[in-house]
Amino acid sequence: MRLRPFAPSAAPRHLPTRAFDWLRGTSSGLVAMALAVGAGAGLGAIGFRALIALFTRAFSGHDDYSAAGHAPNPSVPALGIWFVVLAPVVGGLIYGPLVDHFAREARGHGVPEVMHAVAERGGRIRPQVAVVKSLASASCIGSGGSVGREGPIVQIGSALGSTVGQVMRVPESRLRILVACGAAGGISATFNAPIAGVFFALELILQDFAAESFGVVVLASVAAAAIGRAAFGSAAFLTLPAFHLASNAEYLLYAALGVLAAFAGIAFVRVLYGAEDLADRLWHGPEWARPAVGGVLLGLLLLAVPQMYGVGYPVLEDAIRGNDVLWFLVALLAAKMAATSITIAIGGSGGVFAPSLFMGAMLGAAFGQAAAHIVPGASPGAYGIVGMGAVFAAAARAPITAVLIIFELTGDYAVILPLMSAIVLSAGVSNLLSRDTIYTLKLRRRGIDLQRGRTANLMQVISAGEAMRPLPPALSPETSLDELTARLLDEHMDALPVVDADGAYRGTVTAQGVEQAMRDGALDAVAADLAEETATLTTSDSLERALSAIVGLDRAGVPVLDRPGGHLVGWLTQRDVLLAYHRHLHGGAVEARGRFETGARPRAAL
Repeated sequence: MRLRPFAPSAAPRHLPTRAFDWLRGTSSGLVAMALAVGAGAGLGAIGFRALIALFTRAFSGHDDYSAAGHAPNPSVPALGIWFVVLAPVVGGLIYGPLVDHFAREARGHGVPEVMHAVAERGGRIRPQVAVVKSLASASCIGSGGSVGREGPIVQIGSALGSTVGQVMRVPESRLRILVACGAAGGISATFNAPIAGVFFALELILQDFAAESFGVVVLASVAAAAIGRAAFGSAAFLTLPAFHLASNAEYLLYAALGVLAAFAGIAFVRVLYGAEDLADRLWHGPEWARPAVGGVLLGLLLLAVPQMYGVGYPVLEDAIRGNDVLWFLVALLAAKMAATSITIAIGGSGGVFAPSLFMGAMLGAAFGQAAAHIVPGASPGAYGIVGMGAVFAAAARAPITAVLIIFELTGDYAVILPLMSAIVLSAGVSNLLSRDTIYTLKLRRRGIDLQRGRTANLMQVISAGEAMRPLPPALSPETSLDELTARLLDEHMDALPVVDADGAYRGTVTAQGVEQAMRDGALDAVAADLAEETATLTTSDSLERALSAIVGLDRAGVPVLDRPGGHLVGWLTQRDVLLAYHRHLHGGAVEARGRFETGARPRAAL
């Protein structure tokens, strides 16, 4: 079952015409809708956090298993601590089919999909995304997925804002603003950070600081924060120690921490997408089963490092308070990077904001312990606080949001100067070393370049290695004419490669060449005699180059080598090019039936 795209065709009939026109066509109407979206995002944040708590208790038997050590689940005492290996598998069996059948855009960390909707689709997001994302992310985090809740709540709130705007049939310019209102409301309510929520929405989602946008997004954030505080209280979602400077010389150390955080942030981005690429190459089964099968690997990591279970805020707070030794902090940093990357790579649903804060806290606290030997009285926890913002700024390239979220968490103005210096350096060095952020890279891998404000040329982005089909069984040079005829008929191909005993590519035998040999009476001809030299491609060649090589060949296609003059690894036809283009354009994997019929190599949605 697949739900139809949401596309309201008429104005809501239950609203009087004047009220409808006022809501969709006036500034005061936009304010009313923004307040409604903010309130809805606040309620959504409450419900989402309750779902996470419910699934966490159901899967682990604890309110937050990351703080429980190697404790067993009291509901299944027979499994002992081994239940953590099974929990991600069962969780994957819940959210894997849910995402695959109802809203594939709910896979992953969520924010890139919202950015894409705002930049390329006029702010249109399907309503079912909010429901599917809530259930998928809550079950993923509750069953041990080492991801955060900010990406899901941004997507949930944004889907709510988009739905309200689509129902009211507002222009695209206002629809985008309502999406940003939902994103701001989600961040504001779930983290009790109304200022950071506003700038997260403006800096990352809307990428616009116009007066109209700013005003209504602020109102939505305030409405969400008021509802969130009524449910969760006014305290910050983390309890952090007071910040202090032992000496002005520490400013240099905080600057050094900012540079180090830039490398940590970039490493996180590369490990994350490297893990996705590896999983794409290894996984050849149905996408709905991928989280459950991959959950075994995640479960084994949780068995070794239970602190990686779920979001892990208690572990973060312990590090900031100085309760962990240096080597353990470094180990937790590496483990979090691996656990989050595995969770996303296997098809998990959750955010990368909280993992960035976690890694920053571990890096900063470890750096602070070393700094305490240089500047007596230096607080490792203070470096942990600054490291949180610096690593997020490096990964997301959102320095304003990074400064404000840490300031709202601490409520301490003394943190501002060290924090700003570290974050500016972190974001600057990250920008020098990498063009993309943790959010934009996911989109650019699908051919969507937000920095250029339009869809990039997919034919230059996709490689022949991504598009090629598995290599058809090769012919030996001694294959007879009769065997050639039978093989071409059996394989339903118009051409087959010829490979010698050493594995070297010798050319291609085409159906036309075999037919001509039969007409000429050359019945003793073998594959080596009929092999034709054809253009070849390498796995790194773009589809733009590939298309020029295969134009006019139809089903014959061209061979793909692992490197120039190397071994044959695949085959590419015009149909494969079209399938790869369609897959990247729509951000999802080709249907299993299409892959089977064409022989295209399976590849998961990015």
